[in-house]
Amino acid sequence: MPHFQIDYSANLDGVVDMVVLCEAIRARAAKIETFPLAGIRVHATRVNHYAIADGNPDHGFIDLSVRLRAGREEAVKRDALRAVFATMTDFLTPVMRTRSIALSAEMRDIDPALSEKTGTIRDHLETPT
Repeated sequence: MPHFQIDYSANLDGVVDMVVLCEAIRARAAKIETFPLAGIRVHATRVNHYAIADGNPDHGFIDLSVRLRAGREEAVKRDALRAVFATMTDFLTPVMRTRSIALSAEMRDIDPALSEKTGTIRDHLETPT
């Protein structure tokens, strides 16, 4: 794994192309050694009910949570998160010039003793891992 979970305010539908943002994050993560290619999953969830700052309904948010199997050094994780966050920021800068958007990202370790997984993605990758 890593799993990249985007939560975003519903008022950004039609303003931010979440499909393209997910792909931009996936493509950037695939170039970072910290993130095993076969484990990368990026998904976005629209949040219909939210309240932000002063209550102005024009404010929006995009929050990225990255869950990564434990065992990497702090500096390695920090650099990887900063690279992905820079990709998000670059992607969203044009929209943020005209829209009020709070952008955030956080990385959390997954305890391998409490995480089961299985799958066949590695068997079907075009590029071996």
